[in-house]
Amino acid sequence: MTDLEKHVNQPGRAKLVKNVREKINELGITYIYYQFISVTGRVVGKGIPADHWERTAEKGFQLVYGATANLFLDRHNNYIGYGPEAMELVGIPDPETFVQLPWDKRVGRVFVTCFRNREERKNPGGHLTSDCRGNLRIFADEFKKKHGLELRVGTEPEMMWLTKNEDGTPTGKGFSKPFCYHIDQFESLRPVFMKVIEYAKAMGLDMIQGDHEDAPGQLELNWTYDNVLRNADRLSTYRQICAQVAREHGLIACFMTKPFMGVSASGCHTNMSLWKGGKVKVNKLGNKKLPGVEEVFSYVEGGTNTFMPDTKDMQLPGKVGLQSIAGIMKHLPALTALGSSTVNSYRRLWDQGFWAPVYADWGYQNRTCGLRVSAPGRFEYRSVDSMHNPYLLGAALLKACDEGISKKMKPAAPESRNIYEAQKAGKDVKKLPLSLGEALDRLADDEVIKSAMPDEMYKVFHWYKNDEWERFLGATTQWDLDTYLDCLP
Repeated sequence: MTDLEKHVNQPGRAKLVKNVREKINELGITYIYYQFISVTGRVVGKGIPADHWERTAEKGFQLVYGATANLFLDRHNNYIGYGPEAMELVGIPDPETFVQLPWDKRVGRVFVTCFRNREERKNPGGHLTSDCRGNLRIFADEFKKKHGLELRVGTEPEMMWLTKNEDGTPTGKGFSKPFCYHIDQFESLRPVFMKVIEYAKAMGLDMIQGDHEDAPGQLELNWTYDNVLRNADRLSTYRQICAQVAREHGLIACFMTKPFMGVSASGCHTNMSLWKGGKVKVNKLGNKKLPGVEEVFSYVEGGTNTFMPDTKDMQLPGKVGLQSIAGIMKHLPALTALGSSTVNSYRRLWDQGFWAPVYADWGYQNRTCGLRVSAPGRFEYRSVDSMHNPYLLGAALLKACDEGISKKMKPAAPESRNIYEAQKAGKDVKKLPLSLGEALDRLADDEVIKSAMPDEMYKVFHWYKNDEWERFLGATTQWDLDTYLDCLP
């Protein structure tokens, strides 16, 4: 059977498809968004009436291959990744992701896995390698089969609520004042974040804490960690929720990394750990009536956290954790192209003094390093911002950890000093790439991280991002005019 046929006929799926039909009828859903994730993390797909659920669950829908690259043109007016002569992908829904949209309860949402067209002469019905979500599921399954370990991830998505003019353009101002952890400024955005939390809980996010960060209108809301795929789905869902709440409140939900200079950017620290065992807690949120299938509201809990210290030194992770750190440290330059994936991302690194990581080092609770052990049992990859694609990054982190564990790698000693003071004392430490172009070059030379983007995925990513970098280099900006307009009489 083809990959597509295996996916449709996997054990237990037919029951899940029936469960979705029951939810459609129970909740009165008449329309469904079938969505997947593009190379930049954008949510794309199609809408189909709920009457056609069973047929779509079996046959899927077709969409141009170029949707995986946002159907964008490069600066030479060529479609990125796939031209108009390419065939169409087949999107097959994953019924375990079905949930109702809380802002319009007539509409449901389901993620899909993408496959090559059934009529392709080469590998018909095969996994579409430019489907970053499908790739992450494959790599997570392979990692678990090889090591008996599951990657669990928790993200810290900072973003800004901006005001806008009557025509919808941004005013250039955040809604609140840039006072970090200030409850009064947090309170000023209460109608916004309480609506976000309401919608998030209705879509399976176990919200645990939030605060006002130190940029204008900047909030961070967090939810409970889970396996790497489900957490990526929840981050994508969270972005959709914020966009909807912004529409309702006449604001802009800004995930752009650095819209303002002189204040902190929006990072998205990625906390991770590797676990053995554990059980799924069904309906963790305790909903009396689930507005979706129960898998959406379930979380993996328990098991053995292999990152926990195995010596008396509580600041050092266990053996598996140290090996994983070594793998990630080796590949930090290439990983930066995925964690800081836009031209604007590097404004965050250059505008120093706001705790953004610039150096490729690690330590315990040391925020001047690109990687830190944030608490016993987990470590935090810090050179990630809120524009990143969590599916691409999750796959790359799996590959880096796999190499570290497989080769029993050991990291250098952790740095406990402020990295800037350590440098003054003579420590030689490498900087992370400080531009998108440099990061893309480091990625091109790193076969391990590139293996997280197999075949067409890397082709699409490199084409898209290299074009973005070249467009920037060729653009005349306001800075150019301010600097050079009057340089000669």
